[in-house]
Amino acid sequence: MAPGDAIRISATTYVTYRQCPARAAARLQGIYGPDTRPAFLGALAHRVFSRHLTSGPIPSDEFVQACREEIGGSALNNKLGGLELRPSALAAAIEEVRGLYERFVKLPSEGFEGSEQTIDAAVGEGVDLVGTVDAVYREDLGGHRLVDWKTGELGDPERQLRFYALLWMLDRSEVPAYVEAVSVRTGERYRSVPTTAEVEEVAADIADMVDAIRGSWASGADLDRAGGPWCRNCPLLDDCPEGTTATELLD
Repeated sequence: MAPGDAIRISATTYVTYRQCPARAAARLQGIYGPDTRPAFLGALAHRVFSRHLTSGPIPSDEFVQACREEIGGSALNNKLGGLELRPSALAAAIEEVRGLYERFVKLPSEGFEGSEQTIDAAVGEGVDLVGTVDAVYREDLGGHRLVDWKTGELGDPERQLRFYALLWMLDRSEVPAYVEAVSVRTGERYRSVPTTAEVEEVAADIADMVDAIRGSWASGADLDRAGGPWCRNCPLLDDCPEGTTATELLD
């Protein structure tokens, strides 16, 4: 990678770059879109899932209090103001998370080894890769399975999962046995067996990404913009013809 400004790439930033390079660069500069209710619900559900895996089942009569504790003890508390959730709206949101939790507890948990495993890897001068794996399971035949929980539709999780496989290889010097995404809401499941070649391909892709973003910052030239469903809450939307066209077509 060419030298340049420090850059810290998460799985979300990598996936965002593959959708729209300009939007990923904005994220790296701390420019984010508005908080949304689905994002809040998803984040709270992930906190509840992790609590279940690490501390055991949450009794039904304690569920609301458990959710309030997870909100109060995390960055979710700061998002409440931006979302302007009234008490009745927050109560409805917690009940929606309860429905997701009731589906989640039916999933098998054999081999569970860790929840919300954060990996931070320095891969070059001023370049760090970081990601949080929702759950790690030990496989009976050896190796580990990395799982990412989805609280909406499954979508296309392949790039995100391969990013996690790269992080795991950098941290453990081995490719995970499986990478898997599971939609708790719909029951959809995607699983693949990552190969060393696939992981190396992601590494090369990220190197190209770093070069493009650093080159843009150094020269002041704009990165490419691409329209799609992700444009709805993009912070660049007001000054983006591609995004405006995409949202008009979606509407």
